[in-house]
Amino acid sequence: MTAFLPRSTRSARRLAAGLALVGVLAAPVAAQVHAYGRTASNDLSQCDAGKGPAVRITVTGLKSSSGNLFVRAYPASRADWLVSKRYVVRVDARPQPGGMTVCVPLPQTGDFAIAVQHDANGNRKTDISTDGAGMSNNPGVKKILGLIPQTPSVEKVRFTAGPGVTRMTISMQYL
Repeated sequence: MTAFLPRSTRSARRLAAGLALVGVLAAPVAAQVHAYGRTASNDLSQCDAGKGPAVRITVTGLKSSSGNLFVRAYPASRADWLVSKRYVVRVDARPQPGGMTVCVPLPQTGDFAIAVQHDANGNRKTDISTDGAGMSNNPGVKKILGLIPQTPSVEKVRFTAGPGVTRMTISMQYL
């Protein structure tokens, strides 16, 4: 049918089809753009029925109420996982001995990874000998040479958050 159209019309159609294809190919990349470093308080109402996207996390195994609890949601990519300030949201909370619930509001649906840190002495630094940690999917922590903890890969902690509230339990580990 295009053989009977004037040349300028055929060119315009090819250009439009090419632009549409570029738009389709670029859409998944655009959907993955994240704003980093946002912080939030532990507002459980953001995990109520009908809300989301968000993650309602039951944190178990907290040793004490001292210090700070930081829950960070990262895009599930190797380039972002556990990189300083590359989380999409960090929820700060006061730890409760034994366990507690934390609501992490997410900017969109998609694949994420969660890291929980119990900064037991409240110095806002990672102290391997005193701080606790936990991650989505509860991967075991391996040690290099039996001494230094090795971080699990993003593939082991990845989960998909839908439009509502995703629920999970994260068990804290202390060395």
